[in-house]
Amino acid sequence: MRCRRREPVPEEVRRAAGLLERRWTLSILYASVDGATRFNEFREALGRVPPATLTARLTELVAAGLLERRVLDTRPPAVEYRLTRRGRQFEPLVRELVRCAR
Repeated sequence: MRCRRREPVPEEVRRAAGLLERRWTLSILYASVDGATRFNEFREALGRVPPATLTARLTELVAAGLLERRVLDTRPPAVEYRLTRRGRQFEPLVRELVRCAR
C-alpha cells in the first residue's frame, strides 16, 4: 500500500511548536494569563523552575513578541512581564489545554 502524499507542516506551525515545546513555556504563559507579572510570582506559580531557565524562557517569550518587559521606576528597580496583544491570542489555547488535561 502506498502512503498518501501529505503537505509539509507550515513554517508558522513549526515556529510556534519550537517555542511552545520548550520546557516551562506553556506554564509561564498560563501563569501570565492567571495574572503573574513579576519574576518571583512566576517562580512561585511554577514551583521548581531553575531561575536561569525562567530568565531564559521569559527572554524568549519577549523576543517572540508574546510578553513585554517593563522596568518600573521604583526603588529598588522592579521588572514586570505582561502579555502582549499577540500573547493574549494564546489565552484560549492555554485554557483549552488545561481543560483537556483534566
